[in-house]
Amino acid sequence: MIRKATLLSVLIAALLTPSVVTTASTAAAAPVNAQQAKLTLESITPDVPSRLTDEIKVSGKVTNAGTTPMGPVVIRLWLPRQPFADRAAMEAYLAGGPVAEYASLTSTITIPSLAAGGSAPFELVTTPAALTVRRFGVYPLGVEVLNNWQPVTKVRTFLTYAPPTTPPIPKTKVAFALPIIDQPHRSDDSIFIDETLRTSLLGNGRLADLLRIAQSKPKNATWFVDPALLDDVLAMTRAHEVRPKSGDKTHRPADASARQWLDQLRTALAGQKVVATPYADPDVAALAHQGLDGMTDKAVTIASSTARELLKQDVPTSIAWPVAGKIDDDGLDLLTVSKVSTVLLNADNLPPDPPVTTTPDAAATINSVSGPVTALLAEPGLSRTLELEPGVAGSSTLQKQRFVAESALIAAEPGVTTPRSLVVAPARRWNPNPTHVMNLLKTAEGLPWLTSVPLDSIKPGKAATPRSGLIYTDDDRKAELSKKYLDSVRRVAGKAQLTSSITADLRPSDFDRAVLRLTSSAWRTKTGTGSREVKQVDQAVEDDLGLVTITGAAADWTRELAGEEGQIPISVKNQRKETISLTVDVSPNDPDVLTIVSDGKPKRLDIDPGQSGTIQVKMRSKTSGDSTVTVRLRTLDGKAYDAPRKLTIRTTGYTGIALVIIGAALSVMLAAVVMRILRRRSQRRLARTAKVRENERV
Repeated sequence: MIRKATLLSVLIAALLTPSVVTTASTAAAAPVNAQQAKLTLESITPDVPSRLTDEIKVSGKVTNAGTTPMGPVVIRLWLPRQPFADRAAMEAYLAGGPVAEYASLTSTITIPSLAAGGSAPFELVTTPAALTVRRFGVYPLGVEVLNNWQPVTKVRTFLTYAPPTTPPIPKTKVAFALPIIDQPHRSDDSIFIDETLRTSLLGNGRLADLLRIAQSKPKNATWFVDPALLDDVLAMTRAHEVRPKSGDKTHRPADASARQWLDQLRTALAGQKVVATPYADPDVAALAHQGLDGMTDKAVTIASSTARELLKQDVPTSIAWPVAGKIDDDGLDLLTVSKVSTVLLNADNLPPDPPVTTTPDAAATINSVSGPVTALLAEPGLSRTLELEPGVAGSSTLQKQRFVAESALIAAEPGVTTPRSLVVAPARRWNPNPTHVMNLLKTAEGLPWLTSVPLDSIKPGKAATPRSGLIYTDDDRKAELSKKYLDSVRRVAGKAQLTSSITADLRPSDFDRAVLRLTSSAWRTKTGTGSREVKQVDQAVEDDLGLVTITGAAADWTRELAGEEGQIPISVKNQRKETISLTVDVSPNDPDVLTIVSDGKPKRLDIDPGQSGTIQVKMRSKTSGDSTVTVRLRTLDGKAYDAPRKLTIRTTGYTGIALVIIGAALSVMLAAVVMRILRRRSQRRLARTAKVRENERV
């Protein structure tokens, strides 16, 4: 009897915890077996109770993660004393700060024993009335586990109570930006650098999960799609080569899963708001700082046509989402020159000035070289809730409760009289849990203080929050693609442009997309992979340039010039699939010995595919022997196409000798003719003399 009374008194003492304030230090004072229990919250319903009698159910499971049995195991609620005054108080609570709360006597459940490795479900039920919650607000809510009457673990979350208010809380507009962005997977158009894209498209791969979210067609969500990703997937639908870091080449057949993913994404995005990022998601700020300005405009132009072709709908490029949500004035100017009128940024890139105590409106206006630009600032607290916290059990439930709580506090912030707008955007290369994201979006749609809108409907209001200029720190600059890396990209880009400049119709280079993939912001944290791509693309460009060559050009390339002046033929072979137009530049290395006789105009050649063209270069030599000229192919606008070639001109002097010989021969011939004429005259004279003498005898 005494033992029972003692046990009862211990239980009462455990449940009637005297302290109404818990602190981080209290949690740290848990016994040694604090890690033995694992508490997972699986659901809290309803999302928003609105009546005192609404039944609130907190469900989950407790797991004995230790090697010894637990018991008795008590699970109980910690209840609030008052709502949070603001978002700062809520943040402090999540960080383990003190809060006014007390342990419930009624919202408890006891599990007599729990074996090592075992789990047990639980459901705690209460009402706002039982919690003494009476007014609109966000309240702290804790769930605690005790083992043998000792606290072992506790989870902190929120309860949002929303009874009707007078006047009603103004509706806040909310827009969701959901990215489908990946790293480039190809170097040259037909060469993949790895096989991670295929695995990402299948099963629970990242891109497969993004497709599932898109197929749920979330209302008013705006999708940011990188057309380079769609291009990579399309390339997988054809036979292709994989050349990983090891250098081993593998030939892969067309991939049916790639075709399926692309077709399903096209269907899923039909009728939804879609924006195309610049092709391959370039590091725009780095391009601006390293003088590669033209790359951004080319990326925007190619993105538009590629997205239209692969998604079968017009896809705007007027909204840009820079890498890390950060841009400076230089990068902004590049975007606006490319007809970008709106940028989606992190809130700390354009902070309020002076600082404010309430949540500012998402829209602001900033100036650029092309005029005013709309800046949309993602709300950081809400944006974090789209992604699960790694290693946190029950993270989906906790993140959803936080979204409800944060948005409610924003809507009810004191002193705000005009409706505001919010933008929610995860990390650009997020790895989402599709079930969590779809549930959160559905929850947001049903919250009475929110109304979902498309991203492009959010515009700066007349009473917009004053903000500073764009804040771009030294750390932001250090995070960019490096000068060394982009210098290597610049060299490849310059050579790749020659493959366009040499065509008769100046068609775009086949390497435009490959070069843009080298500028991807993905290589900020993967410089080694980016550098490997640079080398592969550079080799592919060199191979292509080598399809146009000077015939016979070699180390011992020699032509003979017979005499002091003559013409030397130079031939060019075109092994490309299109007609080319170029000029041949020939210059003497020693003008005092050899000169080029020309009218000063470039020697132009137009050569059809698979054909050769020849020009005759007139030269004049001042002496016999060898001299050299430099021969180089150039595009019609004067850019050097290939490396300079050295041609040896061997002057024989045969023309002068021939004239001497001919002169001597003519002299001899003339002398012979004269002698013959004289001989004939002499013979005729002798004949006449003889005849006269004969007549005289008669």
